[in-house]
Amino acid sequence: MPNTNFSTESYVKRIEKPWGYELHLAPPASPYTAKIMHINAGTRQSLQVHDEKTETYLIMKGRANVLIEDSEGKMIEIELKPETGYTTKVGQKHRLIGVTDCDIAEFSTPETGTTWRLEDDYSRPDETEELRNSPGRGWKA
Repeated sequence: MPNTNFSTESYVKRIEKPWGYELHLAPPASPYTAKIMHINAGTRQSLQVHDEKTETYLIMKGRANVLIEDSEGKMIEIELKPETGYTTKVGQKHRLIGVTDCDIAEFSTPETGTTWRLEDDYSRPDETEELRNSPGRGWKA
């Protein structure tokens, strides 16, 4: 008997960001998120914290650093090493920084909850589920 839940269709959504762009690879209804983030040299993402999301990063190309909160609450900067995963947990402050143009794979729990932007070079607001799902958010097929 055929399984009508199976699909062989590919999927990608591009989201332009002030620091580069994201390619979302898993369809929105997936129980996980998979994306490639292209960060331009000399730019950085917001210093942020998630109230529901855990993320793991893998550097694919170029050089990048992660500024991340340690177990004592201090912020430390670490260069991402190839073939190594770096994980941020719910409530852990973090920021990715492009040393050179770079591509970083991110694997995470679903895009839910709020991304609290503690500092942002581009003066963007916190990212809520309402904002994330609003039309015209920069999605391109």
